[in-house]
Amino acid sequence: MIGVRRAGERGVLVELASLDEVMAFHARVAADPLPGQVEQVAAARTVLLMFRSARQAAAAADAVRAVDASPVAESEARAIDIDVVYDGDDLDAVAELTGLSRESVIAAHTSHAWTAAFGGFAPGFAYLAGEDERLRVPRRETPRTAVPAGSVALAGEFSAVYPRSSPGGWQLIGRTDARMWDLGREHPALVAPGDAVQFRAVRELVQGSAAPSHGGSAENRLKEPESSASRRIVSTSERALEVVAPGLQSLIQDLGRPGHADLGVPVSGAADRVGAAEANRLVGNPAGSAVVESLFGGLTVRAAGDHVVAFAGAEAPATIDDDELVRSGAPFLLRDGETLAIGMPEAGLRTYLAVRGGIDAEPVLGSRSTDTLSGLGPDPLAPGARVATGDSSGIGTAVGEPVTRARDAEPVTLRIVPGPRNDWFDAGELAHLQKAAWTVSNESNRVGVRLAPSEGSRPLRRSDDRELPSEGVVAGSLQVPPSGEPVLFLADHPVTGGYPVIAVVSVADLSRAAQLRPGERVRFRAVSERS
Repeated sequence: MIGVRRAGERGVLVELASLDEVMAFHARVAADPLPGQVEQVAAARTVLLMFRSARQAAAAADAVRAVDASPVAESEARAIDIDVVYDGDDLDAVAELTGLSRESVIAAHTSHAWTAAFGGFAPGFAYLAGEDERLRVPRRETPRTAVPAGSVALAGEFSAVYPRSSPGGWQLIGRTDARMWDLGREHPALVAPGDAVQFRAVRELVQGSAAPSHGGSAENRLKEPESSASRRIVSTSERALEVVAPGLQSLIQDLGRPGHADLGVPVSGAADRVGAAEANRLVGNPAGSAVVESLFGGLTVRAAGDHVVAFAGAEAPATIDDDELVRSGAPFLLRDGETLAIGMPEAGLRTYLAVRGGIDAEPVLGSRSTDTLSGLGPDPLAPGARVATGDSSGIGTAVGEPVTRARDAEPVTLRIVPGPRNDWFDAGELAHLQKAAWTVSNESNRVGVRLAPSEGSRPLRRSDDRELPSEGVVAGSLQVPPSGEPVLFLADHPVTGGYPVIAVVSVADLSRAAQLRPGERVRFRAVSERS
């Protein structure tokens, strides 16, 4: 029996009875997509389908019940061998939990091939399904803040290899130097859904080169987590913008890299897509051209060559050479050698600087965006960086008319579509979500906005205390951890999440959500998913 839940306006969460059904359903919709389908994200008991429009998602909610979820005929799976040194910190704990000896745990882990069922929360992370029920173990009660890259682990019915250093609560039983994610390969993920993985016990790793951690831990307050990107912004071009000061954080962004969610890669892209598109419109660029996203102002650049530029998004004061005032929302000429300084926004959080011809960074998986969660894309801008600009000579579009973006009154009201897991909460909690005012926490970034109940209010209450198996989540999801304080997912959100989502912010309001400042209050108002 196939269950269907809506996940925002453009998402459909399909519930299935078993992992085998998930893999069969996923294989069929991946091979033969439904009309308008752009992503399919398999998980332990669900498949999330994303569509280009709300109308196509609504049609798919009926059509998915006709998809055959019976097991597909076995094809010749791609075989991947992974050498492992079994000396993990949790190996003894796993032996105690399973009632096996250390040697028996290792023997059970290496005795059969594991099937890659679906991708995970990071590029290159694959959930591997095994055959030996004895290896089912719970996650650690207290997750580690940093699991080393190359760690081989167990949790529930799955095994996995951590492709990079990241927080995690799985039980660590060994380590490998296999590069689970490598942008230098034609297919960056070493293991893809459907592959067969055979672990082999070895005494030592010959190459001794574990996958790079791409950065490690990062601050989770107002400063965005730093990306360890795969490409640095360095240009010898005569036409460029030289970074004098990046402010709190400035990143290269375009409209993201859709189509890779199965491999654990978020779409990413500009957090305020309306602001980025507006800045590009003002200088005559296509909407998807790369821009500079600046957090809370402070960005200062010097022109190498003459450039037509504009900035939009959060309205901010700006000057040329500390003298001439320039306005937000209007194109202007920045001459060779002149310095543009953008101050702190008067309202909002993120300002977008566009230059005619666009930013000419090297694409990664088809996008120039910096993904702060996955570590893909260009490095955050640093003092002295020279950012190449594209050739504007062939652009036939005129610069845009100046505009003024209306400010939201506080508290900001965001429209939401209930579900997909609103039934995991006490009766009346969806009404409480809308009645209460919520305050934006300092612990917010491009991954998500953390919300706390305003004075006189309270957190949300769950009626279902079960552990939710990880499932696909969409931008705008209001995920509710045990604290009852929602997290509103933004552009760099993980592909899957393990807490119930009570509602999803409307696509039309995501740009407004990206401009919420710490301390600002927000309310929610439910609408139909067909709005």
